[in-house]
Amino acid sequence: MIYLKLFYEFFLIGLFTFGGGYAMIPLIKETVVNNGWLTLDEFYSFIGICESTPGPIAVNMATYIGSTQGGILGSISATLGVVLPSFIIILLIAICLKRFTKNKHFKHFIKGVKPVIVSLILFAGITLLIKCIGIDIDAFDVNINYISIVILVIITVLYFVLLKVFKKKLSSIQIILISGVLGIILSYILE
Repeated sequence: MIYLKLFYEFFLIGLFTFGGGYAMIPLIKETVVNNGWLTLDEFYSFIGICESTPGPIAVNMATYIGSTQGGILGSISATLGVVLPSFIIILLIAICLKRFTKNKHFKHFIKGVKPVIVSLILFAGITLLIKCIGIDIDAFDVNINYISIVILVIITVLYFVLLKVFKKKLSSIQIILISGVLGIILSYILE
């Protein structure tokens, strides 16, 4: 029964979320915490793990949560649930692409959905930033994580210096690797 529940819950997340994995984070959070599959702290910790592993964040989260709840079959159920809606929708769009792009109702729908996508992504980013620096909004707890703040400042300064002075951008992989190394070094220095 857990396999059907995992499939159903992640199918709904995949079906009603536009804007990709980051826009899914609030829905995934609500679903997994309300079902007791992860605590809030586990959820926030796992977002960092999902970001540093290959693949889309929603697929990584579905696979992990599915495996914790139902082993390999649970991970397959949750992963299929989260990707199936996108697969079906893209398949339908590919079949009817010309009619969709010229349809005024579809254009209006997309115009209406765009602001929501941006706000969901922004909300997820702000929530992660606040949690990362040690503020737990849900528990009204403040435990400042100075290492995270220092890493955030160093990476931000490094990113903009490289961009402005050398006209080079750090890739996401480089940022993750540098942040990981900084986390190890700063943990030894500041703790």
